[in-house]
Amino acid sequence: MDKILAAGRAAVILGALASPAVAQTDAPLLDPSLQGQLERWFGAGPLYFENVYTRQAGDDALDFHAAADGRGSNFTLMRIADDAGANWVVGGYNPRSWSSTDGWHVAERNWQRTGFLFNYTEPAVYRQLLSDHILPSQGSRQTYNWPDHGPTFGAGPDLFVDDLLTTSISWQLSYGDPAFEGRSIIDGTYGGQFRRVEALEVYAISLVPEPQAPALLAAGLALVGFVACRRWR
Repeated sequence: MDKILAAGRAAVILGALASPAVAQTDAPLLDPSLQGQLERWFGAGPLYFENVYTRQAGDDALDFHAAADGRGSNFTLMRIADDAGANWVVGGYNPRSWSSTDGWHVAERNWQRTGFLFNYTEPAVYRQLLSDHILPSQGSRQTYNWPDHGPTFGAGPDLFVDDLLTTSISWQLSYGDPAFEGRSIIDGTYGGQFRRVEALEVYAISLVPEPQAPALLAAGLALVGFVACRRWR
């Protein structure tokens, strides 16, 4: 485990040497197609997405935390690229609020392990390992919450963003199929390859409320009355 966590520490060092974040100039990553796919992976019906953070020029992890901390369950979306010009839209669902002080958010019980990572470009979804795995605690570390980390999921780290929000690394451990431990959810490579973060957005989410029964009843009665009135006339 220490060797795997060292990959995250190396990414922090690399991030400190990287160029500052640049502003996102193209369209938002979230479009109707991606939103529909996220709702299907979430599996609880229509969702309301509120953009709470979009990376701007010169931002760092403190800007991300200032905007996203304490905002409840959320999706993080990223466009990540390699030096050859390929790019992927990836991210994760965090069932708890981000924080800059909590350290690990640990999900001890299976009903708490509802976080998941995704690759929209492939596409694929990677859910937290449950406790029936040979190492029951392997899927327990949901997210890491600290001021010098951007959005960070799992103990691999399964998906990590550095303090300047410009560098990412992925090493499957707490999420996905244990048979592919060490593989990147970004591009499928092994060994913890550093990749460039081109865009980063965070959306707080909530269920779209269904119409209340009294309101539906009132609307139905109004419609019946309108039809009856027209027939009488």
